[in-house]
Amino acid sequence: MRRQDYLRPLFAERPDRVGRDRLEILTALIGGPSFDPVYRPDVIAIPRGHAIYRWECVVGSCERTRTGGSDLCSEHQRQWAHDSEHGVGRAAFVAAAQGLDRHVGAEESICRICPGRPAAHSDLRLCQRHLSRWVARKKEGDDGDFATWVSGEQSCPGYGPCGAVVCPNLADSPLGLCSWHTSRYRTDGRPGGAAMPHSWWQRYEKFGKPVPIEYGDQAAFRRWCTTVAAHPWPGQINLRGLRPLVRAEIQWGLFVHTQRARPSRWDLGWIRALVNTCRTLEVNSLVDFEFGAGGSAAFTGAIAKEILHELRLVYFTPAEAKDAGFLETEHFGVLFPHRMSHFDLTSIPQRWLRDLTWDYLADLLRSPRCPRSGGPFDGYRRAALELGVFLELEAPDGGHDPAVLRGEHAQRFVADQRHREREGLESLAVKRPGGAAGIVTTTTRSVVFNAIRKLLRDALDTGVADKLGLDREFITALPAAGATTGRTARRPFPDEVARALADEANLAELATAYDLHDNGARDIWETTVITGRRIGEVIKVRWDCIGRYGGLAMFWHDQTKVGNYDAAIRIPERLYEILAERQRKTLDRFTARYGHRPTGAERARLALFPTIYRSQDGTVSLTHQWFYSRFRPWVDAMDLGHYVPHQARHTLATNLLRHGATLTHIRRYLGQVSDRMAEHYVHLTSTDLENVLQHVWVAGPGSAQPGELMAGDAAPLTREQAQALAIDLSRRSTPAEGGFCTFQPVVEGGACPWNLDCHNCDKFVLSGADLLYWQRKREQWRLLAEGAPDDATADYLHRYFEPTARAIDGLEKALAGLGLLDDALALDLRKPQDYFHRVWSTAFRATDLADAGRDEADRDDTPTDEQECA
Repeated sequence: MRRQDYLRPLFAERPDRVGRDRLEILTALIGGPSFDPVYRPDVIAIPRGHAIYRWECVVGSCERTRTGGSDLCSEHQRQWAHDSEHGVGRAAFVAAAQGLDRHVGAEESICRICPGRPAAHSDLRLCQRHLSRWVARKKEGDDGDFATWVSGEQSCPGYGPCGAVVCPNLADSPLGLCSWHTSRYRTDGRPGGAAMPHSWWQRYEKFGKPVPIEYGDQAAFRRWCTTVAAHPWPGQINLRGLRPLVRAEIQWGLFVHTQRARPSRWDLGWIRALVNTCRTLEVNSLVDFEFGAGGSAAFTGAIAKEILHELRLVYFTPAEAKDAGFLETEHFGVLFPHRMSHFDLTSIPQRWLRDLTWDYLADLLRSPRCPRSGGPFDGYRRAALELGVFLELEAPDGGHDPAVLRGEHAQRFVADQRHREREGLESLAVKRPGGAAGIVTTTTRSVVFNAIRKLLRDALDTGVADKLGLDREFITALPAAGATTGRTARRPFPDEVARALADEANLAELATAYDLHDNGARDIWETTVITGRRIGEVIKVRWDCIGRYGGLAMFWHDQTKVGNYDAAIRIPERLYEILAERQRKTLDRFTARYGHRPTGAERARLALFPTIYRSQDGTVSLTHQWFYSRFRPWVDAMDLGHYVPHQARHTLATNLLRHGATLTHIRRYLGQVSDRMAEHYVHLTSTDLENVLQHVWVAGPGSAQPGELMAGDAAPLTREQAQALAIDLSRRSTPAEGGFCTFQPVVEGGACPWNLDCHNCDKFVLSGADLLYWQRKREQWRLLAEGAPDDATADYLHRYFEPTARAIDGLEKALAGLGLLDDALALDLRKPQDYFHRVWSTAFRATDLADAGRDEADRDDTPTDEQECA
């Protein structure tokens, strides 16, 4: 993005007045009670162990500073470079390395005798004058006590503060510079030729006379003092010499950066580089900062951009932001994941349309129906931009007067969008990240139609359209495209694609060529394929996501989309070992980065796949974008076609169905909100529903145990009972009236030895698809019993049908436990061809179902307490 586009909302017509107002605002905020006082001084001292701006070496007990953007000091960096060549891991090196003391003279101290002079020796704390006297005394053989000698010495007047504008230290010579800037002055070639006379101490200072300074060009020397950089003391950010406004902006940016939940890394060296650039270029405000100017590196510009984002929230109220043409979501307390607060609306040409869009988005941010992500906001902005640019080209007066717009203009806009969609033409307004024009597709056209219709219909409902004079026909002419227009369900992976994506050589290529730092791309993909979890559910798992319970390997994760948190599923041993190895790598990286092994509480918060960006404690996981940036080129390199990771979830759901799982089990396993969503994943048709019912089999009424469960992943008939085992009988059975015969000689084509008396045969079973048949039978026998000539005949008929009735009751309970009772009742198999469907292949033993029916009948016949009392 061009600088003027990026910073446009921060510019003003009267920069002099705006600058004073902004400085007053920042001064008030910096002086407020919520502002961290650490960032108020001109020379900011960051304490050791700071959570955001940590500057000391990561090795435990090391007092030296980091170097070159690394987490190690220069000495430990050198040692690590040597040990790494011999195969030593970084975590092992950090754990075994010994801490180093700070360098002598790392910080300025004052002479214990002369309060106006800096100490030249840190241990003795003596200035150069008294240090020379003490050394000379020791050479003369005087073994007197140091404390006694110090008490007898006279203090010397100081030389004042260092002449370098940015330096807070004391001068150590009549030249007026501290020791560090004296050395820097010589390194810079002594600009201005400032020098002290020969034997200045013997000739002047010894007698208390001022020492005259000789200059070749005093103005050049003063310029050098004004522009020279500050000494980079450990943990120190020197803001001296900056203009007041830019100094306040950097102070505010440093503070607000620490308040972010996911702050990016700002090394103190990078911050100093930004400060030095602003000082050298005499920048008045970060708004004037030219990214890349003065030799500033890319990270310096990144820090300036982030501070400018924060300054928008301070410099503009919501009303001022609306007038400037942008929206800040943080003005409403909302910050979308992985997004900045800023939404630029200045590209919408018409002011009335821009304000209408701003008001609608602001109302969304205030309402309980505020979106969870910034995607809908992008859709509304795109829709308003497409309509605005079209009206500017085609409508009278460029569409700036809404009162002249009519239905024909909206119809022409709709026709133009559909034409561009059909022909694959470029958009009039939307640009891709590289600057090329975007292409109008079915999806983008649908987004535009739905979004602009919502915008204008809301204006019509709230009365804003009447205030603008916007014609009702213009609004009603805009059609609704439908939320799912242009979207189709993902297909499962074809067999050849599934084999390629699971091939060991290809998986090794994903890890080595596309995940150079081994952050876990292969582990994420294998976990997704094996478990069928959503990519986000796998990426966001915590470090302690696996464990053994009763000897079984379990995987714990959050199904946030359906509100099911801390859910567990069984996983194979191979996947358990993969994730256990990833746990070890994550712990080693934590040790290498933070210098210690995480405690139990820290491990509970750790991400299994942590990112190194915007994460100060290892609790932030990698993003979807990170994984897709590795997955897409990997798939493209195999030339398989266009496939996405989410298709692994469809593949698993379809395979589960083919192996006899019910819709209820698929929904529960995959964490879906409804059976309809499960149907979406397994691409179910009416025939597929019948195929699911085929796997519910029970024993027939003629068996020893009518209604006994013979096949199907049925849920327990009661919560206290164990889940029944599934037995697939589809290949060793043959259709019979009202059920299946499982007697193998008959199945193989032989004659029935019982003269086809199926309903009284223990080889006869009932399937889920036979429920309506047997319900009709039960109704038929009830009618016969009711029409019996006497009670004895009626009792006989009831007893005769009782085994069959118990089997029917058990079948209903089994189907209800599976969640398939409604489907079974809706399935009326009267056509001969229906007998060839697999719906008959799942059955229960009639005896078990009869027992279940008898238990329920016994509970119904048990008298209540009131009945017993009566």
